[in-house]
Amino acid sequence: MLGLVLATTGTAYSQGDTSDGLASKFSRYQQAALPEKLFLHLDRPLYLSGEMMWFKIYAVEGTYSRPLPLSTVAYVEVLDKEKRPVAQAKVSLKQATGQGSFLLSSSLPSGTYTVRAYTNWMKNFGPEYYFQNTVTVINPLVASGSAAAKDSAAYDVQFFPEGGNLVQGLSSKVAFKVTAKTGTGVTAQGKLLNQSGAVVATFKTLRYGMGSFTLTPQPGVSYTALITVGKQVIRHSLPRVFEQGYVMLLENSGTGPLTLTVNSTSQSGAVFLLAHSRQKVAAAAQGQLVNGQAAFSIDKGQLLDGISHFTLFDAQQKPLCERLYFQQPKKKLSITARPDKNQYTLRDKVAVELATATQDAQRTAANLSMAVFRLDSLTTTPTADINSYLWLTSDLKGQIEHPEYYFTDASPETAEAADNLMLTQGWSRFRWEDALAPTLATFPYSPELHGHVIQGRITQAGTNRPVKGAIAYLASPSRITRLTNDESNDDGLVQFEINDFDRPKEIVVQIDPQQDSTHRIEILNPFSPQYATTLTTPFIPLTRFQQDYTKRHFQTQVQAIYSKKYESRYSIPPADSMAFYGKPDEIYFLDKYTRFKVLEEVMREYVPGVIVRIRKDGFHFLVTDKVNKTVFNENPLVLLDGVPIFNINKMMAMDPLKIRKLEVVDSHYFQGMSLYSGIVSFTTYKGDLEGFPSVRAYWYSSTKACKASGSSTRPATIHPSKSKAACPTCGTCCTGTQPLRLAALTLAS
Repeated sequence: MLGLVLATTGTAYSQGDTSDGLASKFSRYQQAALPEKLFLHLDRPLYLSGEMMWFKIYAVEGTYSRPLPLSTVAYVEVLDKEKRPVAQAKVSLKQATGQGSFLLSSSLPSGTYTVRAYTNWMKNFGPEYYFQNTVTVINPLVASGSAAAKDSAAYDVQFFPEGGNLVQGLSSKVAFKVTAKTGTGVTAQGKLLNQSGAVVATFKTLRYGMGSFTLTPQPGVSYTALITVGKQVIRHSLPRVFEQGYVMLLENSGTGPLTLTVNSTSQSGAVFLLAHSRQKVAAAAQGQLVNGQAAFSIDKGQLLDGISHFTLFDAQQKPLCERLYFQQPKKKLSITARPDKNQYTLRDKVAVELATATQDAQRTAANLSMAVFRLDSLTTTPTADINSYLWLTSDLKGQIEHPEYYFTDASPETAEAADNLMLTQGWSRFRWEDALAPTLATFPYSPELHGHVIQGRITQAGTNRPVKGAIAYLASPSRITRLTNDESNDDGLVQFEINDFDRPKEIVVQIDPQQDSTHRIEILNPFSPQYATTLTTPFIPLTRFQQDYTKRHFQTQVQAIYSKKYESRYSIPPADSMAFYGKPDEIYFLDKYTRFKVLEEVMREYVPGVIVRIRKDGFHFLVTDKVNKTVFNENPLVLLDGVPIFNINKMMAMDPLKIRKLEVVDSHYFQGMSLYSGIVSFTTYKGDLEGFPSVRAYWYSSTKACKASGSSTRPATIHPSKSKAACPTCGTCCTGTQPLRLAALTLAS
């Protein structure tokens, strides 16, 4: 037996790990795959339809749970039981925090809903690691359609050998989990029988349907478990038993180090152990099997708080076994709240003093949020706890019942329950093939560092083949001139980084017809189409709470009538009125000049910086280059309310009485991959294109729900002459939800 102390700091690793070894490869992967987490503080766990759902968002990095000002946009959704979004929003993040609200529709049926939040960067790592929390919505005016059905007693039983596999002749700890059809754990007990019917082990659940027992599988023997839940007996087979392989056993002596023992059917050979806490390498070591066994001693002081992973590799760096270990946080932030009075009368103003301090009684600054809601018979579900979420739930898959329990104390029972939870979690949150690959994998979703990003795809008409190298332009008709462009990549993807875009808008995306007029542009849905496979407990209305439902409904109506001004407390920040090209060389407010009925006369009479020419194909603009004292030979970039107009003949046909302002840039202007021979920008009075023909727009607003199907994620087509979307399902223009702050782009061409 070989014992090694895994004590490392920084990037210095134990013996047997070279620069191109496991630890260095994993550290390189961790730096590229920076873990990001969101926590959503909801104001309460239960709402009535028609009420406002308030929330605050905290963004942290996944290793030390420190504020991470990486992403500037968070995506927040409310999903029904079919995982269909009933509300969606983009929320601005500043200095790793953001806030927002949803006005829950009065037509929402009663039920259990899931609130989830994520960033564009988090979409690279799967929906299981998005923030998720369940809330209850009650609608007293609409039948929920839920009824107390007969219990089908559909229980799910799972077994998890420690390390991953059962191997003949090697002793293993086997964890088990028994859950109801809602995903919640149930109390159970059972016994393990061999193929002869003899009892080889007995077991029972400890907490939340989980427990463990020890088994040494014998060659040629199959095992069956009989689990008793109430009066029902469930028969379930154990996982496959392998003839050869590795098993691992982690032992915690309490105050001393951890001991990890590896047993194998191979009598000799090198094995590598990599320990990482929250994707940071804590230790790495090489061991040698002696008589089929190797042991590692792990200093718990080298592990970070929260969840650590111990992964065993063979000499070819192939992962063999993995084990999770949970360590309670050593440093905790204490928050105290003290009201200014011990007792209040009706309509008294309440002031609350908050104080924060660490365990050593040192006061510290903190970013906090506080929710105040009524505690009654309807509000029994505990709210999500940021402490247990960041240190535990966010690193695990599936439903974790009462995660706050594992932080209550350091008793042996709590430690055993936490260990059972770790044993039932399987492998890590990423694929080792990606982490140890010679070259780092590319991530399709990049973080939105400076504002939210609108993505699109350019394809060939008829074939849907991606188009590479096409320059697309995105603009939003407005009196504030905004324009951005991008060149499509190999997959035909373009992305536009947008700032000051915090209200419902129309966007216009187009390609210069001189490149190609037949390409198709599709705006992609920014919300994640992937959903975690978590189960939610169905809402069953209870008649004994009828008076409570009635009282809450009355309170909701009173608040809606007398507190309307508090529904939206967020003021839209002032936008920078400067055009994207800065200060123009020439500016004309047309009302200060003689008004002509033809735009050609306007341009010829008092815009000396632009020369109008008529050729075989119609009108052309030639801007004077004041820098080089010459005239450009090509048309400038012509804008109308910030939207590029490539057909100058159509621009010249516009009524000049609708134009308020004209600006000219008398020099070359570089933007992205484009070079403009000057800029001529027209602005109308309303900033809405004034009915300019042949402009195809996408409506950038909140989610539109189809009246026929109830779907809120289907793409729809916007008509240039309409302000509502025609749903492809029902063919009619639907009314949508209330526009949301930084609302979602959900319509495509």
